[in-house]
Amino acid sequence: MENEKQNNSPKFIAVSGGVGGAKLALGLEKIIQSEDLMVIGNVGDDFRHFGLHVSPDIDTLLYTLSGKSDIEKGWGLANETWEFMSAMKELDGDTWFQLGDQDLATHVERTRRLQNGESLSEITDYFRRTFGIGATIIPATDDQLRTIVETDIGVLNFQEYFVRERCSPRILNLHFQGSESAYPQQELSKALGSNELQSIIFCPSNPLLSIDPILSIQELKKAFADSGAKIVAVTPIVGGAAIKGPAAKNLRELGYPVSATTVAKHYQGLIHGFVLDKRDREEAKQIEKLGIAVLVADTIMNDLETKIQLAEKTLQFAKSI
Repeated sequence: MENEKQNNSPKFIAVSGGVGGAKLALGLEKIIQSEDLMVIGNVGDDFRHFGLHVSPDIDTLLYTLSGKSDIEKGWGLANETWEFMSAMKELDGDTWFQLGDQDLATHVERTRRLQNGESLSEITDYFRRTFGIGATIIPATDDQLRTIVETDIGVLNFQEYFVRERCSPRILNLHFQGSESAYPQQELSKALGSNELQSIIFCPSNPLLSIDPILSIQELKKAFADSGAKIVAVTPIVGGAAIKGPAAKNLRELGYPVSATTVAKHYQGLIHGFVLDKRDREEAKQIEKLGIAVLVADTIMNDLETKIQLAEKTLQFAKSI
């Protein structure tokens, strides 16, 4: 049976965007190795390309947690081939968004199943079980939610900003189209209402572009707060720079200081704990004054061992507060 429902409610929820968040999600998955872990993926950067439904953050989670990802590039599949893109270039078609040949199969099959009436959640669950992933991976919502980036060159959808324009335009504002009518994914709502849930981890993803789209879904932020679980965020900013991606540039352009403290303030009122990198240990007291407990740790994850180490420390920290 393709769409078996999980029997038990998860004990841990990880909230993630793409590459940076997936690193910690992998560490958590290696420790927990079961549906006791539910990973929530951002769908604000989903879009249609060549008529296909592409879910970049969900796919990054699927590929990373299954060991299929291209570690060197940080996105896509390892040992990928590019015949499709070469043919598209020869035809003078769109080539700004790279789709590898194996990756293309994921998008074709997802689109076929969506057209046949399956939900994005059902399809994602089918893929993760096919790929042999123990943790549950679900989209934050099955409803339409899109990140719209208002920039100095005009209004762009997320992939136009992120990939086609390489994050170069100056961000003026962000909108999450559909957030007013989107509902949290059903299994997520059920998990947040369960007494089994112990901890919620905000992975080190871009707070503005990856986590905020998830938190914009109606009632979800309140459901996180009301869950009774300890909520811990891991910093995506180290030494005044983003570990990965445009988070530092985004914060600066929207008028925020680029620091871990800024990220902690962004989540103030929602999180109980914050994992601060050891290079920024002098910010610990500032964050504690916000009423947020702080763990100082090495948050740079360069290999599987460091991903597991940070995941272990984060889980222990969440349990201790």
